Amino acid sequence: MSPNETLTPSAPASGFARAAGAPSVTAIVTDGENVLSGPTTVPSQGDAMPAWMARPAGQHDALPVVIVVQEIFGVHEHIQDLCRRLAKVGYLAIAPELYFRQGDPAHYDDVGTLLTELVSKVPDSQVLSDLDHTAYFAATQGGDLRRLAITGFCWGGRISWLYAAHNPQLRAAAWYGKLTGDKTLTMPKHPVDVATQLTAPVLGLYGAQDKSIPLETIETMRQALRAANADAEIVVYPEAGHAFNADYRPSYHAPSAQDGWQRMLAWFARFGVK
Repeated sequence: MSPNETLTPSAPASGFARAAGAPSVTAIVTDGENVLSGPTTVPSQGDAMPAWMARPAGQHDALPVVIVVQEIFGVHEHIQDLCRRLAKVGYLAIAPELYFRQGDPAHYDDVGTLLTELVSKVPDSQVLSDLDHTAYFAATQGGDLRRLAITGFCWGGRISWLYAAHNPQLRAAAWYGKLTGDKTLTMPKHPVDVATQLTAPVLGLYGAQDKSIPLETIETMRQALRAANADAEIVVYPEAGHAFNADYRPSYHAPSAQDGWQRMLAWFARFGVK
């Protein structure tokens, strides 16, 4: 199968998630020039998992791979655009729909209902296995698993920390996500619990004004990382709040987001992903 078979130039966007509210005027739309992108399906655990993939057009050498892990809102237009941005700078980027067995986040109108009726029912163990299959699929599409990274935002950032302790092939991870919390059957561990098990270097990018991820939990994570002698770095932006990279939301803080994006790219390059 050709690695470009399911992708088309400038594939149309699927829209923003309703539960996230009306998109802000700051929403970034990345053009599809020299990018192949579109929906695809990933064989995983006996199912066909929907995903969005983007890659540079006209490049046939093995590409570095970045798995992009969704926010609670699923793989909507913002996540698809992040994939296009990564493809623009030479990555094969793929974002799997990690809730697909439990439901569709596009069907929800508010965050509270989305969290209680869908997100809370998605087991971490299922997600980590689906991410493994996503990586294997990327390799069949021209990806180089010797250069594998992951990035995630909010819900996806927590998952990225966990994946950095799960897959020894992973070279690097980056961005923000919850670090501590109550343990449940679906979420038996949090990033602070796996600090000693990290096998990939992690760059944490956080906002000092984030009420969902308080500064004291960031300090707790820093202490755990120091105690584990883990290869990780945490940067805190003084003026940024929750979801500061989400350019389609009022929470967007452009200076912090732009600096974080460049730090992420440099982090990936530093650890041999690019």
